[in-house]
Amino acid sequence: MCTVCGCGSGELRYNGQPASQRDKPARPGTTSQAFRPRAGDASPWGQAAPPRAGARPPDAASTANADAPVDTAGRLDFGSGPAHAHAPGLSQAQMVRIERDILGKNDLLAAANRSWLATRGILALNLVSSPGSGKTTLLCETITRLAGAVPVTVIEGDQQTEFDAERIRATGAPALQINTGKGCHLDAHMVGEAFRRLHIADDSLLLIENVGNLVCPAAFDLGEAHKVVILSVTEGEDKPLKYPDMFAAADLMLLSKTDLLPHLRFDVARAIDFARRVNPRLTVMQLSSSTGEGFDAWLDWIRRGLAGARRPTAFQESRT
Repeated sequence: MCTVCGCGSGELRYNGQPASQRDKPARPGTTSQAFRPRAGDASPWGQAAPPRAGARPPDAASTANADAPVDTAGRLDFGSGPAHAHAPGLSQAQMVRIERDILGKNDLLAAANRSWLATRGILALNLVSSPGSGKTTLLCETITRLAGAVPVTVIEGDQQTEFDAERIRATGAPALQINTGKGCHLDAHMVGEAFRRLHIADDSLLLIENVGNLVCPAAFDLGEAHKVVILSVTEGEDKPLKYPDMFAAADLMLLSKTDLLPHLRFDVARAIDFARRVNPRLTVMQLSSSTGEGFDAWLDWIRRGLAGARRPTAFQESRT
């Protein structure tokens, strides 16, 4: 899990420019005593520096079988402890403390983001999926279809490059690229910084395209109104059960690239059933950015969200 692996250690950039040292988010294991192992904590490496790649701890052969979590089916299950994750050299209790510390700080920043958005009547959607699901193409088509009806701003998250932001800007919508370096997700700090660097119109739509990853973004609240998980029909219908946290955190699932169904062995009913086993309240829509199938329902869902997010004064002015 990214809250213990230190994945946020890369250089954070906004539109290609490095973030200031003051604005960089904390990196687990380096900037806070709470993130460091306590003296005397058990570790196969002891208190010495980590060994070179390929080296083995002195007692690895004897401890591997004793510590490996094996379930009743004989599988290795490293997600069965209290932390639901594993990190070499850290106990489950340490991992729980680290996760609470990181997510607690993130949640405070997310609450501030949510308040900032609410006072301005902005509907923020956090789009999450694996790489290649069609998020950027979906955003471009959505912006094009909403043109002239509602202002749209986009925050793009990727480890490197500004390709996706350039595609968004080509539609006429403003977009800010966040490059996370080694980071595998956006967090509330990054998004709050983006607010300061973008001009986001009041009573508008903010689309946040998260880093392509079906694991870590599930745990990080950005202050959005909804997480929208995108599952393409090219990925396989078993993804909701393989990566349940993401589908449990979402309010809407978009089953994308449906125009390809005649060419694939993909069971739509099975995919939806798996998703709703994880999250019974999940709304599901099927669409294709290529043919436009399903876009009316998707845009109607957005419009209802915009109506609910609008400031009371703006709503009253629109009726006079």
